Amino acid sequence: MTSPIILASASPFRLAMLVNAGLEVVSVRPQIDERAAEAPLLDSGVAPEEVAQILAEAKAIDVSQRQLGALVLGCDQTLNLGDEIFHKPADMEAARRHLLKLSGKTHHLNSGVVLARDGQVLWRTVSIATMIMRKLDPGFIGRHLARVGDRALQSVGAYQIEGEGIQLFEKIEGDYFTIVGLPLLPVLAALRELGAIDG
Repeated sequence: MTSPIILASASPFRLAMLVNAGLEVVSVRPQIDERAAEAPLLDSGVAPEEVAQILAEAKAIDVSQRQLGALVLGCDQTLNLGDEIFHKPADMEAARRHLLKLSGKTHHLNSGVVLARDGQVLWRTVSIATMIMRKLDPGFIGRHLARVGDRALQSVGAYQIEGEGIQLFEKIEGDYFTIVGLPLLPVLAALRELGAIDG
């Protein structure tokens, strides 16, 4: 029997992953402005993987200070192509530009995770996946986006590898769960270590 865990995220994908793993989870949206929190980090040259971890920590601490006594899991993911950090595309045109820019190149997905209780960090990690996109024809990109529709707007890279987005790639190096935004195996190990789930 697991103890209830609070997910500091409104992401249905992360919630489903945890529930499918047999955890009792409640989702609570953090009350932070991610872009405002991220801006000074980018200006100071913080690495993309550190940005993911800092934002995950901000979410976990925010929710854990409002849900006293609860174990809170905060997550964030950044995508970087070299020094450039990508965000979720605002519309289909932005999604098209994302895919044109990523086409034929290697980018990284950085998934930061933090466990906190009562405003104190108990555990943190960052997992990185290397994504090698094949060279995409602009016409193919247009047809692909027409097929997947608004789902392209739900992730930082304008793709979801659990769906048709897998067709965009030549090679992937990294853990599936890291790619979809929550490095599940390290999280489960940490929860067992903290006594939050049965070991």
